[in-house]
This record gives sequence, structure tokens and C-alpha cells, in this order.
Amino acid sequence: MRTVRPLANEPLAMDLLNTVWVHQGALVDAFGDLADVAAWLELEGIEAPATEPVRLALVRARSAVRAHAEAPNSAAARAALNEVLRWGFRRPTVTADGVGTEQAVEDPARWAGWLAAANYADLMAAAPDRIRQCAHDACVLWFYDDSTRGVRRWCSMAGCGNRAKAARHYARTRID
Repeated sequence: MRTVRPLANEPLAMDLLNTVWVHQGALVDAFGDLADVAAWLELEGIEAPATEPVRLALVRARSAVRAHAEAPNSAAARAALNEVLRWGFRRPTVTADGVGTEQAVEDPARWAGWLAAANYADLMAAAPDRIRQCAHDACVLWFYDDSTRGVRRWCSMAGCGNRAKAARHYARTRID
């Protein structure tokens, strides 16, 4: 895995989707081996061991979230996502400090994948239209548009946005 993520500071669900990206024309998978999984878990602040069952659960959760993000009206995509969401649960609790939420999974290997899928469900509940894939043709990254006006199109203006602007400028100014 590259030491620098292709897109940082996104919600957990978007970070899960962005564990696959294009670098120099080749697809990179941040869950290629257990060292990569350990690095991702650490970057996300998730305390979980980097084991093969954890890696497989993350890949499965990523696939389910991606399928739904790409085709939210697909019954198969909804079923796959709901299957991952059934790995865990949330319930309100009352403590001395007030009302809280307990979260748990039956299989600890599924904890990180379930957290990301649950975060995706939260984003869907808040503003599903703000979950977007970068508008650049060659980009596979996703983001949650938290801009004030909700008009963000690119994973990053410095990267894909700049390339698109440069391409438009070149197209306008080139002489045939």
C-alpha cells in the first residue's frame, strides 16, 4: 500500500471504498495483504487485528458498499449491504452520563467492515445525494460532499479537478 492515502479525511465508509484506486494506470488494492490491512486499520483508528478473516470481511463489506453506491436501486446491492449490516447492531443505552449507543458484532473479525457499512447507512440516512464518485473519467474514488452548497464534483480539486480544467483549457486553445 502507498504510505499516503489517495484521499484523506473522508468518512469511514468513503475511506473503505477508497481502498481501491488507480495509481499510474494500475489498480491498487489497500487490502492486498495483511500489512496493508494493518496500516489501514491504524490510519482509521480501528482497534482490530490484521488477520485473514478481518481482511476478508473488509473486502466483503467494501464490495457490498460499492455495489450499493453504484446502483442504489438494485435489489441485489441492497441485499448484499443488508447482509453486512446484519453482522452487528446498535442499541440505545442509558448510563450515568446520559443516553449513549452500544455497538457490537457477533464475530470480532467483522467489526471494522460492519463499522464502515454502518457509517455508509448513516450517510445514506443523512444525505444520500451527497455520496458521490469523482466526476473524472479515470478516477475510481468516492467522497461525501460536505460543502455548503453541495456542488463538489471531484475527489480533489488539486488532482482530478485540476486535470479536468487543464483538459478543457487545452481543448479550447489547441490548434488543429
